[in-house]
Amino acid sequence: MGWNLEWLRTFKAIYETGTLSAAAQVLFVSQPGVSLHLNSLEAYTGYKLFDRAARKMVPTEKGKILYNYILEPLKKLEAGEQHFHKRANEERATISVGMCFETFQYTLEEHINELPFNLIIKFGEYPQMQQDLDNGLLDLIVTPQNGTQQNLEYVPFSKERIVLIAGNKTDTTALEALLSAGDTTGAAHSLKQQLWYSTAADMEHLKNFWLKHFGAHPDFSPNYIVPNISSIIRCLSDGTGFSVVPDFLCREAIESGKIKLVWEGSDPVENTLYFGTRKKTMYQKEIQQLEALFKDKWELVTV
Repeated sequence: MGWNLEWLRTFKAIYETGTLSAAAQVLFVSQPGVSLHLNSLEAYTGYKLFDRAARKMVPTEKGKILYNYILEPLKKLEAGEQHFHKRANEERATISVGMCFETFQYTLEEHINELPFNLIIKFGEYPQMQQDLDNGLLDLIVTPQNGTQQNLEYVPFSKERIVLIAGNKTDTTALEALLSAGDTTGAAHSLKQQLWYSTAADMEHLKNFWLKHFGAHPDFSPNYIVPNISSIIRCLSDGTGFSVVPDFLCREAIESGKIKLVWEGSDPVENTLYFGTRKKTMYQKEIQQLEALFKDKWELVTV
């Protein structure tokens, strides 16, 4: 009996995302299922493929060799799978879209059953999304990072503002007094003593926010690492603690009073959001329909 293809797909996901929880999210499987696949593959090969660090799965030398060996064959299989899927559903176009998990939840999830075409959503790192778009594996990406690929075009459609939030039971009186007085040094010291939430896959929001407003990289580790930003919002709701997140993801929770907006900074950190597409595509009508859903959702956000 040879190795199972799903073991290799799971191994690739762990290698590229860095954690079991992020790999489970990408693969739409449970974290115990991811662990089982990895354990089975390591037992079959007879090699340890990752060192289990505190917050990251670090590939061993054998793991790196295996990844480099299987990467291209797996990509070809995935491309073949997508191509076959399109041919098998000729009466309905199939559109593949890359974006972060939270953007999907916020924008498209509620409209899935209304779309007159098939839709495949892929989550992952933005540079990989750009490469997959260029290679024809994706038809549209939603990204805060634009690129210079000759065959791709990026059209800005909105902005996200990175803000400091807290659970509504968090005592922020002293912190807000420091911020109002312009004492950012005191505010930074106060914040380091608090409970913090972040995600395993993306520490960029916290790093960029801290660097811009406090003039240094954050020199502390969050207390709680959860799968995604939606989890952060739920954990903070009617609770205590802090996090740094895009404003559009926490707007409803702020309006309902479950969390509170603590600080945007005197000069807020903002990212422009882009639609990325290939300059030539046979799915222009479907892509425009998807883009319209995004624009409707962000209509209150000034571009």
